[in-house]
Amino acid sequence: MNSQWLQYVASGLTAGAIYALVALGFSIIYNASGAINFAQGEFVMIGGMSAVTLVGAGLPLAAAVPLAVLAAVVVGLLLEKLAIEPARKADTVTLIIITIGAALFLRGLAQLVWDKRVHALPAFSGDEPLRIMGATVLPQSLWVLGGAALAVAGLSWFFGRTLFGKAMLATSYNPLAAQLVGINTRTVLFASFGLAAMLGALGGVLIAPIAFISYDSGIMLGLKGFAAAMLGGLGSFSGAVLGGLLLGLTEGLGAGFVSSAYKDVIAFVIILAVLFLMPGGLLGAHRSDRV
Repeated sequence: MNSQWLQYVASGLTAGAIYALVALGFSIIYNASGAINFAQGEFVMIGGMSAVTLVGAGLPLAAAVPLAVLAAVVVGLLLEKLAIEPARKADTVTLIIITIGAALFLRGLAQLVWDKRVHALPAFSGDEPLRIMGATVLPQSLWVLGGAALAVAGLSWFFGRTLFGKAMLATSYNPLAAQLVGINTRTVLFASFGLAAMLGALGGVLIAPIAFISYDSGIMLGLKGFAAAMLGGLGSFSGAVLGGLLLGLTEGLGAGFVSSAYKDVIAFVIILAVLFLMPGGLLGAHRSDRV
């Protein structure tokens, strides 16, 4: 029984780490613009599919992974420049609709660039399962957890130690005050899309060897990431991590003890219950006015 619990927990934490990375992307853009970027899931798909293409072209994983992340960052920056910046004076609802349209466009473009098939990325360090306290864990799951932990640590350093990171934090807390002291909030928003795309793409390349990847993989991962961000508190970085891990654990335990067919339903029912009782999420949603 203990080994079963550990198996479900390990599976849940692996998925939860990916949800946390996607949720962090949602929170970063929400803090910078007050809008919700529903194209966040497509960054996950672009990262994973780009890595598959680069590996198929003969590049080693060590080179393909950073190049795939870079490709997603470029797409994120282009999205902000071509779709968000021209509508900078629009209201929040309009910006959200623009991101939904961008997600549909990117999904259709991915179908043309790649195909409709499901693709697999080679595991980073082999497929031989590891036995940990009776549970069977794939080595790639450790890469997912380690990569997510390093990303969170890197974000903490970036926001706490760098001048630009502090400028982004200042913009998230009070955009008007940040603008008055000389912070270019437009540059902050531009960089936010690149940073969010990087986090999403990282999640995509980490999970691709386990869950595989296709042109429409970003739909559910984006929804789960958004749910995690809402669960933890939209705009809260620590809430995004907590929400992602809790959502993943809920799915893992629900799939194990109830049925894998209902894991999505169980997770969203719990999220709706939490949001009904605590609309700001577990740690409280970060609120700011958009400039």
